[in-house]
Amino acid sequence: MSFFTILRDVIRTKRVSLQTEKSYLYWVKFFIMFNDKRHPKEIGAAEINHFLTHLTVNRGVSAATQKSA
Repeated sequence: MSFFTILRDVIRTKRVSLQTEKSYLYWVKFFIMFNDKRHPKEIGAAEINHFLTHLTVNRGVSAATQKSA
């Protein structure tokens, strides 16, 4: 099974709306692409902080969007 198939199954067990599921999958994919396609298991706190800082500084996302990401 692929990473995204497993992730989608986990998200669905949380019984969130389809739109929320799509949003979560989008942000995970964006995060992985931002980190040069590295698997999330290989990414630590420093990379997460860098990603969230990038969203705030370079993309101007709101606090709610940053929390979702």
